[in-house]
Amino acid sequence: MKRIIVFFELLSLSSLFSGCAVLEKAQRTDELRFEVAMMKKNLEKMGRENQSALEELRRDKDLEIRRLMNEKDDEIAMIRSGCQGEVRSVEEKKSREMSALERAKHDLEQRLSKEVNEYKAKLEMTERGLVVTFLSEIFFSPGKDAVSSDGQRILNDISQVLKRDIPDAQVAVEGHTDNDPIKVSGWKSNWELSSARALAVVHFFVDECGVLPGRLSAVGHGEFKPVAPNDLPQGKQQNRRVEIVILPPKLEKVKRNEDGITD
Repeated sequence: MKRIIVFFELLSLSSLFSGCAVLEKAQRTDELRFEVAMMKKNLEKMGRENQSALEELRRDKDLEIRRLMNEKDDEIAMIRSGCQGEVRSVEEKKSREMSALERAKHDLEQRLSKEVNEYKAKLEMTERGLVVTFLSEIFFSPGKDAVSSDGQRILNDISQVLKRDIPDAQVAVEGHTDNDPIKVSGWKSNWELSSARALAVVHFFVDECGVLPGRLSAVGHGEFKPVAPNDLPQGKQQNRRVEIVILPPKLEKVKRNEDGITD
């Protein structure tokens, strides 16, 4: 009987300890669940805070980018405005200079009307400037480089326009021949003949007409820049010519400005 009582006591104690363990596990489970819930809540809060911080940072960066873009747009607008002003200034200057060249062309057409009507001279506005082309026979005898009296009269008329209408224009004198080889005269080749004729015109401009030598240049092309076939007499006549090329005043300076190069 005593043994039975002890057994039941032990069984009760065992049940008591087992119940306590279950209770402790339940409490621990609740604590863990609470901790997990708190951690989840904290993580969600941190996520919201981080998201808010990211959004704020993104807004700040967007504002900074827009500010920089606006500043750049303002700078570009200022540069564009300045460039447009320079371009307008260059265009106006070039227009004035071309107007002077047009006036010179008009004056020369009147002075050279006889030669133009006889097809011994022509005037053209080209990319190089105003080109006045004469048949060589107006200025020179065959194989010679001495300027004739008619040629001197014409050069005097041209010099008046050069000095009055376009005093700053550069003038290039170019000599040309046909392809007939030198036979009788003492020139080594058509190069020498065409060069000597161009120089004769330049010297007359300087020595007899008072054109400043710094404005003038001379070049001989010989037979190598024909304007017509050399297989007919008419073509040879057109190729034997003197070209006086009048550049727009300060053309080189205008060209540098257009290329963005300042003096």
